[in-house]
Order: sequence, then structure tokens, then C-alpha cells
Amino acid sequence: MLTRHQALAIENAGEDEFEDLRRQAAILRDAFWGVSLTYSRKVFVPLTNMCRDDCGYCTFVQKPGSATARVMTPDEVMAVVQEGERLGCKEVLFSLGEKPELRYQEARDALHRLGHDSMVGYLAEMCQRVLDESTLLPHVNAGTLSDDDVARLKPVSASMGMMLENVSRRLIARGQAHYACPDKVPVQRLRTLERTGRQGAPFTTGILIGIGETWAERVDSLLAINEMHRRYGHIQEVIVQNFRAKPGTAMARHPEPDLDDMVRTLVMARLLLDPSISLQAPPNLQQRFAAYIGAGINDWGGISP
Repeated sequence: MLTRHQALAIENAGEDEFEDLRRQAAILRDAFWGVSLTYSRKVFVPLTNMCRDDCGYCTFVQKPGSATARVMTPDEVMAVVQEGERLGCKEVLFSLGEKPELRYQEARDALHRLGHDSMVGYLAEMCQRVLDESTLLPHVNAGTLSDDDVARLKPVSASMGMMLENVSRRLIARGQAHYACPDKVPVQRLRTLERTGRQGAPFTTGILIGIGETWAERVDSLLAINEMHRRYGHIQEVIVQNFRAKPGTAMARHPEPDLDDMVRTLVMARLLLDPSISLQAPPNLQQRFAAYIGAGINDWGGISP
């Protein structure tokens, strides 16, 4: 495994040196994970697309008043689950905006109609229904969590997840990607990693590259994840995800990381992280995603029909 100093040097490593590092990452992957790449047959359930955060790159979130802002009903959730089961899916990924009820009356009203006062409470109910009424396993991506939230969700979910994204506090300043995002304050996200670790909840996390962070901040973010895993052993997978600029967002004109940047980051991640941590990169955000294989990934993540 690399030291921090060695990981920092990969940013500017020459072609021959980097090619040697890339081979080492692939050899390490093969030694620990074998030569088959995995993926999860997954169906996605966006339980709500309302959120109290305003990330500069997000198109998922819709504000109340928008025709597409919603909280899914139990019947809508189970219809998606049943169709996913029919198509051979094995897992349900619940994704949702973070704590919209703390910002919007419309979210509180929707939860009240469903018999809940928090989105986590409603999520736990739907996870239980998935377990009771299907053969699929729930995976929850609910953002930052309290100790009580983790205790509530752990018995009804096979695993949990939340992208750390980055530990840089610079990114929460005005004009940066995480400005006006109380749930993206790094210490809050690190506390969620720690809370799930203390309670022994299998967890997926990762970094988002290209949102204004430095290479050193990427390294430090992965080191923070690795330290949590050394303490608690619960990080089952790390995702390295590349930023994509989207029309209608504050970062619509922000430059995207290129393929070389993504490959260098993957190699660094594979050599920096404990080899027991699965390394994933999403194939849908880069046309030339086959290059990720030689960089040391062993998983493609959730693939939906």
C-alpha cells in the first residue's frame, strides 16, 4: 500500500512510471479479487427527489413547486420492486434527497400523509416491505445519518451507502460545489462513516472527482475512508465517480475530468486503499470505460434493466 507521499506523486508520474503503477494496481486486484469483474443486478427506487442541499452539479433534486418534485407512495415503490424482481434483479437501491422535511413544508406534509415525521422512518418501513414481500435485498443511500438512524435502518437493509465525495472544507465556500449544502460539510459525512462502523453496518462510500478539489484532497479523502475501514472493517466498497457537467446546474460550464485523470485516480485508489475494499467505477459516465479495467477496478456497481 502507498504512503501519502507516494500517492501524491502519482499525479505527475511520467508515462513509464505510471504504466508500472497501473500494472501493479491490476496485479493487486487480481490477487485479491480474481479475474472476474462483478456487478449488481439492481433496481433503483428514488424514494424522494426533494433535498435540503443545493449541490452545484445535481440534476436529481427537484424543489417543491416543480411538477416533478415527489415522494413515492408505497404502491409506487412496490410496483418498481415487483417489476425489478420479475426482470431478475437481486437488490433494491433506495436513493433519496437528504432530509427534505427539515427545509420544506411540502415534504413534511407528504410524510404526514404516509404516517411518518422523517424520511428515514418512511425509508425503514419500505425496506421492511421489500424484505417481507419480495426476494430482493434493500440497499439504502440516505446520506448523513445519526446513531438512531443507523440503528433503525440496519435491521432492514443489507447494506448502506453515502458518497463521502471529498474532505475539503474549501468546497463548502461560496461559489464552490458544496456551498449551501449542510449535509456536505466533511465532518458530518465522516461521522456517518464512523457511526455505521461502530454499529457494524456494511457500507459503500467513495469520492467524486473534478468538482474543484486538488489531487492532494482526493488522496486525503481516500486516506480518511481507509482509516475508517482500519478501525471498523465495514467499508465494503469505494466508488471513484467522475463529475459530469449538466445543463441547468450551477456547474454547467465546469470542466470535466478526462479519461487519464480518472484512470490515474483509480490506480492511486487501488494502491492506497486496503485491498479488501472493492473498487468500483460507474461505466455510464465515460464512453471509454474499458480503460478502467486495467486501472484496478473489480466492480461496475449497480446495473439496472
